[in-house]
Amino acid sequence: MMPARNAYRAGPVVWAAIIAGTCLILFIFQKILWLVLPFVLALIIYYVLLPVKLRLVLGGMSHDSAAGWVSSGAFALIVLIGVLGFPKLLTETVTWQDSAGRYLNGGLQFLTASVVQMETRFEMLAQAKASAEMARQIADFSGHFAEKYVPTIAMTIAAWSPSLILAPFLAFFMLRDGWRFRKFLTRAVPNAYFERSLFLMDQVDRTARLYFIGLIELTLLDTFCLAGGLWLIGVSGPLQLGLLTAVLAWVPYIGSILGCLLVVLVAATDFPGDPNVAYAAIALFVFVRLLDDFVFMPMTIGKSLNMHPLLTVLMIFVGGAVAGVPGLMMVLPVLGVVMVLGETIGMLVNDPRLRARHAHERALRQQLVTRDLTLP
Repeated sequence: MMPARNAYRAGPVVWAAIIAGTCLILFIFQKILWLVLPFVLALIIYYVLLPVKLRLVLGGMSHDSAAGWVSSGAFALIVLIGVLGFPKLLTETVTWQDSAGRYLNGGLQFLTASVVQMETRFEMLAQAKASAEMARQIADFSGHFAEKYVPTIAMTIAAWSPSLILAPFLAFFMLRDGWRFRKFLTRAVPNAYFERSLFLMDQVDRTARLYFIGLIELTLLDTFCLAGGLWLIGVSGPLQLGLLTAVLAWVPYIGSILGCLLVVLVAATDFPGDPNVAYAAIALFVFVRLLDDFVFMPMTIGKSLNMHPLLTVLMIFVGGAVAGVPGLMMVLPVLGVVMVLGETIGMLVNDPRLRARHAHERALRQQLVTRDLTLP
């Protein structure tokens, strides 16, 4: 009978090891980000398709056949969506380009008007001719954008494309051979710790699954809050903007900056003569981000991973300090998995009966293999 999980409480030594192990893993992940990113995408695909595969297995199909059918169906669905959506995408490309140019011009006009307004209030800015200098910098950026940045963007996309192709490949083998890998690991565990190893694997799988569920819940909360606020302000397309900025927020800092910039561009374009609307959109975005970091994230991801809200917030900052943007993205799922490993190892170390069982098993094995050597 498996003891209840709350029978053991990790102490300060175990938690120090958990936090140190999390920081070390994040540092290593930063060095092999080309492999970590497709692996994370593969995990998302895996947890989306796993319920369908399990339903087929329970219906009598083998693991290999079920994985093949589910993967083939998902690939066919993606191809069908691409075939049906590609003509529409081509027809709307020109419209998107016009809209992008219109929103960019609206944002530049808002920025220029804001600087001019600040010049009337601050004599130092007026003497420095900040608006004229900003206009010159914008013109220089627009004129040399293709020359300076397009090759770099193209090289970055080309460098990341092969690793991203690994994601569906890894997801397929997770679906097909995941159960074999778990069986392979459990065979290497001594008999005395077999039940604990099964418990550990189940908890690691549960932790990863709950993290992605919490991420979806967090995205929905952000979407509704942003969409409601933008609707009250009067910005067009509030639901689409809310969803897009919530998805961009998956990449901390950079995604939030891009989302805020997008909201400001749309607000400034919709209300070119009223900069207060753009200011209200900025205030709304900052307010939702604060709710996200200090309320929503502990309430969704932190609660799903059974973490204290204070620990959740602090580890986000620690992850950013250790591994930058990748650390911000990965710190909570890594901490959740390491926490399960640390608590389970702590239970093993502090369970004298398990250690006695393992020692007794080793003594019996030693007696068995040496029995013929001691016979007269």
